[in-house]
Amino acid sequence: MTPEMELELRRIREEFGKCRVKPTYEIKTCGEEMLEMEDGVKLRTIIYRPDREGPAPTIAVRTCYPDNDQVYRATAEEYCKRGYNYIYQYCRGTGGSQGEWEPNVNERADGKTTIDWIAAQDWVGNIGYWGCSYLSLTGWLIADILPDKVKTMYLTHYGAQRFVSAYQDGMFRHDVLTSWTMENAGFPVDADYLSSCMYRPQVEVDEALWGKKIPWYRDWITSTDREDTYWNTGFWQLLKEIPKRVKVPLYVGEGWYDHHLASAIETYLSLSEECREKSRFRIGAWDHGFQIKLADRQGEHFDNDDTLNSFYWFQELLEEEKTPEASIDYYIIGADQWHHRKKFQLENRKELRLYIGNGEEGTYKLKASNDGQGSLLSWKFDPEHPVMTHGAESLLATKEEQGSLLQPEPGYREDVISCISEPFARDVTIMGKMQAVLTVSANVEDTAFVAKIMEVREDGKAYNMRTGITTLAYRGHSGKRQTYEPGEKVRIAIDTWELAWMIKKGSRIRIDLTSSDFPQYSVHSNYPGCWAEQKNVREAVLQVYFGGYEESYLKLPILE
Repeated sequence: MTPEMELELRRIREEFGKCRVKPTYEIKTCGEEMLEMEDGVKLRTIIYRPDREGPAPTIAVRTCYPDNDQVYRATAEEYCKRGYNYIYQYCRGTGGSQGEWEPNVNERADGKTTIDWIAAQDWVGNIGYWGCSYLSLTGWLIADILPDKVKTMYLTHYGAQRFVSAYQDGMFRHDVLTSWTMENAGFPVDADYLSSCMYRPQVEVDEALWGKKIPWYRDWITSTDREDTYWNTGFWQLLKEIPKRVKVPLYVGEGWYDHHLASAIETYLSLSEECREKSRFRIGAWDHGFQIKLADRQGEHFDNDDTLNSFYWFQELLEEEKTPEASIDYYIIGADQWHHRKKFQLENRKELRLYIGNGEEGTYKLKASNDGQGSLLSWKFDPEHPVMTHGAESLLATKEEQGSLLQPEPGYREDVISCISEPFARDVTIMGKMQAVLTVSANVEDTAFVAKIMEVREDGKAYNMRTGITTLAYRGHSGKRQTYEPGEKVRIAIDTWELAWMIKKGSRIRIDLTSSDFPQYSVHSNYPGCWAEQKNVREAVLQVYFGGYEESYLKLPILE
């Protein structure tokens, strides 16, 4: 057993030791069954049952991660000792289940067969489905075809809008999906991770470095448009359509630094009104593994342990048979408090603009560390030497760089332009998506623009809040490529993900402008076309204009 696994098992035991529902049952049965699917493939299904008369509330889980088996068993034991059946199953081709492992495509049919079988057992009472990450996906895929015994689903760190988790304006999220592919290819991959991400053309990296062609990865990296057929037919289209048909109460959990955040928000907003009126959506200051990712923030109200939170949710809906009230809960970074409301939209939100250079009188201004030539900022972008990710919201493999981290000095590279505001005269709470609106040009047909936004404390230390990226080809956010004529001045908008963050009185805002953020995103080649098919790269010169009719500014959504 690894030290990490020992630590996780100890944490589970300690958390359940605090549970207000004490263990009062013996474990009656712990067994396995090879449950047959529609096509004859049998899946390994592990069953824990308490020594309890009559039908018992039941937790159902489907997973593809056999390395976590001890965690599943420890959790099952704790539930079982509190009167619950606990059933978990390995997806086909994993953990002793028959069949060939292929991500995603079999989970709806297999999940439907499994949940119907569970519901048909006379020893099963009300059912709750639990899942985090891929385990949450297995839940979403059956959320609209549940038997009556299923009363709720507790789904964290996943969303049904897969394209949103894969791309931002044509830029692929390497650190999430390339790393996940290498870990879950279905065969051992020993290639260096960063070398794999930098390989060109990326569409050939599987055979060139990994040893075998992976068709589903090639589909991901070549389907760059939101409107591409790949994302809007078959499996992924089905997944997008499911949330609006869900009727049972849901708990949807997310973290400000989880790579599925944006997809989960879109998914929650697509739920039917009937479902949202009895569901809860909660976003905390954690990453994909519920770890707090704030380098300089201490807090007493992070409330990031999900073990008992999920147990109490199931206790309320399965045992007490209560119907929850609608709730949206955000943790506000910097304020160390939770913001509660019933609807996602914020009626009391206003817009604050911070202009680069000479904004209008009475406005906040952002002074550039390199004023360039009057009203022009410029830098050279070399794809062979990208700016490395340090502090981010969408990482998986490069965990040490995830979250809000201490940032380098302003303008720490020649291809990074820093713009800094005056100190804030009062506390200001940001709630929503920040956006950098820039007037730009470049000497190539396509390239990338990155904006990293941070809070600079009174002691001069800067900590990142959010990063956004766009390209000239996808500058319109329409999901379709546009053409660009080198030298043409155009307006771009660099969007960030949602965030709740209090800027303290005396702090400043800093925005770094550059052209890469690797490996959070793929590196742009400075050539037009599909990024994954590019064999060559070239240098590019990028320019940002400000002042007069060519204003460039940072837009902040704030609470009043």
